[in-house]
Amino acid sequence: MNRCYWLFKSEPYVFSLDDLRNAKGKTTGWEGVRNYQARNLLRDKVKKGDRVFFYHSSVKPTAVVGTAEVVRSGYPDEEQFDPSATYFDPKSDPENPRWFQVDIRYRNTFRRPVTLSEMREYSELEQMVLLRKGSRLSIQPVSEKEWQFICQLGGVRA
Repeated sequence: MNRCYWLFKSEPYVFSLDDLRNAKGKTTGWEGVRNYQARNLLRDKVKKGDRVFFYHSSVKPTAVVGTAEVVRSGYPDEEQFDPSATYFDPKSDPENPRWFQVDIRYRNTFRRPVTLSEMREYSELEQMVLLRKGSRLSIQPVSEKEWQFICQLGGVRA
């Protein structure tokens, strides 16, 4: 199997790693992504079996706090069709969906968070998408070497 690795950002006051761990089956749909570049990754690249870093953003300090696994590859985000939903998109067509999601399942919580500032200290991570100037994408690829290194820093098995 050709596994890929990703970093998914979430504001913990909206949805945290603890929320994922406490969800039914420790699983949730990663819905509500409304950026075309991130959508393309969810639709075309993120696949069942891939691993995900769960990154708490918009807090101090921002950090990778644990991992998840993709348990369902990309499929249409149903909220785009529901006028009462937070992520409703009146321009989205069920015959040609605009927005996609994946399902992820909790794997583990890091023994200690790996902060953005800490990641910047390691030459092993200097090519990481997250560390590039202007990188604000909510879903980002991570190399296998970066995955292994950050898991080690967080105190968990990769």
